[in-house]
Order: sequence, then C-alpha cells, then structure tokens
Amino acid sequence: MFVITADQVGSRSGPDLAAGALDDLNERYRDRLALPVDRNAGDEIQALTADPRTALDLVLDLTREGVWSVGLGCGGVRTPLPDETREASGEAFIAARSAVTRAKRMPTRFAAGAVVDASAAEDAEAVLNLLLTIRESRSPAGWELFDLVSSGLTQAEAGKLLGITPQSASDRARAGGIRIELASIGALTRLLASLDDAQRTETV
Repeated sequence: MFVITADQVGSRSGPDLAAGALDDLNERYRDRLALPVDRNAGDEIQALTADPRTALDLVLDLTREGVWSVGLGCGGVRTPLPDETREASGEAFIAARSAVTRAKRMPTRFAAGAVVDASAAEDAEAVLNLLLTIRESRSPAGWELFDLVSSGLTQAEAGKLLGITPQSASDRARAGGIRIELASIGALTRLLASLDDAQRTETV
C-alpha cells in the first residue's frame, strides 16, 4: 500500500490550503483511493491507495505548485481499514512520516521511504526526483501545453487550440520536457509497483 503525506509549505504565513486540496483530490481520485484523502493534523493531508499509478499521480499533482512537502511511504497497512485515513496505521504510514520530514529539506520537496526494503524506496525517490527537477523548470506556457497533451490531444491539436504553430508547439514541448515526462509515466508506475512488491516479499 502507498501513503502520501503532504505538509503545506509556509503555512504559518499563508492561507490554509488543506481544505481546498481535500475537496479537489477527493473529487478527482475518489474511485482510486482506499479511503478518502484526509486532514491528518493542522495543515497536513494524507492519502491511501493500493494503486501505484494513483500514488504517482498524487505525488505529481501535489508537487506541481511547490506548495507542499510530499512524502511517499510504501508498506503494510493494518486491516480492517478504519473509516478515515487519519485513523489508519501501519508501516506505510511510518514510512510516509519519515519521508515527509526529509522532503522538507529536499530541493524538490519530495522523498520516499519504506520500513522493510528501504533500498527500493531510495531507487524510486531518485528517479522520481529526476522528473520533478525537469518539471520545476517548465514555464506556464509549457504547463498549458502539457495539460492539453496529457488530456489526450496530440501535440498538433493542442498547438492549434493555443493558437501557435506546430513548430512553436514542438519547441515548447522540448523546452518543457513534456515528451520525457509522458514517456516516463509507465516506467515510474512499474518502479512503484516493484517497490510495493518488495515490501510484500520481505514480509512473507
């Protein structure tokens, strides 16, 4: 199982973003979560999922604007599950707690952890941080193109909607590392699945 713990950056000097994030994430990920995204304490939120692609998507969503420190924990979770995420416990929650603490000191504000097989989590963290570093340099115009292409449009179709030439769309995609990101999603999902498998194997 995967636990994503996110702690708001600069919460003491800015508005509380947790309530809006809860509504947004629960609306978009409702059917992909083991339990609804929950406020854990103060300005911190937590999500629980068994699906590696959902875990990846949540990490990418939460790190996009740089307003959350995000920790990904992988491992066992005690069952039966309670009604609320903040009441759940297990190794994945312990790992996520440690990861979000480290994430606050990371340039990308992301870290991953696991109690049983830490090396697998280190591999996932390293590769994910490469992608997050690419994303940090993406311009607003690059994000505009990315959102259209990732919704299923071709690059040419997205460029046409944006009123730019195919060459401009290609230049924007190259500068923003859009093709690199889209090509990496499958590999990253498999890497997280392997991370999850490693925790199960070690505990047998």
